[in-house]
Amino acid sequence: MVNTLILSDLHLGSEVSRARDAVAMLRQQRFERLILLGDIFSDLNFRRLKKEHWQLLGHIRKLSNPKRNVEVVWVEGNHDAGLTHVMSHLVGVKVFEEYEWEYAGLKHLAIHGHQFDRFILNNLLISHVISGLHLLVQKIDLETKPFARFMDRANTKWLRLSTKVASGAMAMARVHGAHRVFCGHTHAAEEQHHGGIDYYNSGGWTDDLATYITVDEEGVHIHEYNGEYSGTDDRDSGEERGETDSEFADFADEAGLLEDAGYAGAGR
Repeated sequence: MVNTLILSDLHLGSEVSRARDAVAMLRQQRFERLILLGDIFSDLNFRRLKKEHWQLLGHIRKLSNPKRNVEVVWVEGNHDAGLTHVMSHLVGVKVFEEYEWEYAGLKHLAIHGHQFDRFILNNLLISHVISGLHLLVQKIDLETKPFARFMDRANTKWLRLSTKVASGAMAMARVHGAHRVFCGHTHAAEEQHHGGIDYYNSGGWTDDLATYITVDEEGVHIHEYNGEYSGTDDRDSGEERGETDSEFADFADEAGLLEDAGYAGAGR
């Protein structure tokens, strides 16, 4: 059992989202708090969401059930804008622009990190065009999406996002009096330590290397998820799989998906 588990940049709706792996990872972990650190969605188009994407959302809603005693927090990312109000109601979680909590005598701050990305802030139209182009490349790319993932990594390096986000996050942490600050946005997991402030980036779930963060009594740890999803999770009993399928059907029905004839073959 850890105090907090943090993951970000799932980009549900994109062809490179590793939603199935994220569900498998969450089932393996025990935590008191789950922080979804932004860019849970890729864009506003619900039709892009596949069955495995809705299954992840259904699992998150299951975790947010008060009987489970898990605090689920969603910190809004730039790709989530316009979706959080509807989806937070559907999934049953609270949404924040930034989130603070106390643990082990230390103040923690979580913020997605796009606030420190001047290119996005100053070029909203160009950013939307680039995002649309990236989604197009994902559709025409090879099965493992090597070019789309290369574009993502190259974009981070070209814009020097890791450096800018880390610097901005630590400056904000000083203003808030926080000892630790957590971000996503760059899709590159890392940690830095300067002036008594610890900075951590949770990476993302769109590349070959998926990462997440845990916070416990021993400190903060960045983990790599090395498991591979084979289509069915053999660690789950048939009863558990049946329960998940039933929950997904209820969730999709509540979202109005089952009324969409175009959804019939999605995720297959």
